[in-house]
Amino acid sequence: MHNDITDIPGIRVGHNTNLEAATGCTVILCDTPAIGGVDVRGGAPATRETDLLHPINLVEEVNAVVLTGGSAFGLDAASGVMRYLEEHGFGHDIGVARVPIVPAAAILDLHVGSASVRPDAASGYQACTQATAEPVTQGNAGAGAGATVGKMAGPSFMMKGGLGSASTLLSDGTLVGALVVVNALGDVIDPQTQQVVAGARKPTGDGFLATNPFGNTTIAVVATNASLTKAHVNKIAQMAHDGIAQAIRPAHTMFDGDTIFALALGPKSQIIADPTVAAAQVSTIGAAAATTLARAIINAVRHATNLHGIPAASN
Repeated sequence: MHNDITDIPGIRVGHNTNLEAATGCTVILCDTPAIGGVDVRGGAPATRETDLLHPINLVEEVNAVVLTGGSAFGLDAASGVMRYLEEHGFGHDIGVARVPIVPAAAILDLHVGSASVRPDAASGYQACTQATAEPVTQGNAGAGAGATVGKMAGPSFMMKGGLGSASTLLSDGTLVGALVVVNALGDVIDPQTQQVVAGARKPTGDGFLATNPFGNTTIAVVATNASLTKAHVNKIAQMAHDGIAQAIRPAHTMFDGDTIFALALGPKSQIIADPTVAAAQVSTIGAAAATTLARAIINAVRHATNLHGIPAASN
């Protein structure tokens, strides 16, 4: 196992990274049909195709998820992912064409690097061509290129955020993976030690300011090899938000863009029919998704490196 989301069979991850402009996008491709769900908790999201993922709506399968920089401009990267998927025969069959289903979410990274350079359709297409099932490149990669944390004291005292991933193998063989872009206004706190890993630095440079009272933006994908219904997947996306609360404080404020997508890649034929047994399965996977996401958040800031004068926790 790689200890990242590509441990889930059928998932590939690709990045398009522009370090000079401090932005980029990341695509999670589903070579195996995936049932998709979402939970948006932040009060200031930049998203695409989230309504489609609600259990009351028709389409169940997701072909890819895009996490991107560039604020709402960056959502254009999903158009390039759609073009790539159409060329390769993926998408919802409507008879006359296949329409790729590509939900997306963006972070605001325009204050770092260049505000006029944002991921576009070409960036999304390029990320697809780079997609692999090998270990995920973390830190200043893809959508994490321009991510920062600890902004309460202003840009002079913030630190580098980034992209992180992690996975968990449960005792019954179920795999749970997470990939996250950490662009928090607040501080990142290790749930194991309760110590600040990265955040707003003191003006003296020797330590951190108190945890800020405002908000943050964290976008993520959690995935499993289990067989689940669309309602179950949405519940797992909901439970996974506990991982944000474990590692970033505070979370889910009006200033947040916190969005978590969830994917289940197990065969539909193996969905558990007994409602009590299914409920226990969903609860177990949801709890694992939260703790796995918290580890991915820590990995994001620990893999990040200095960029454009912004210091990282690894230095």
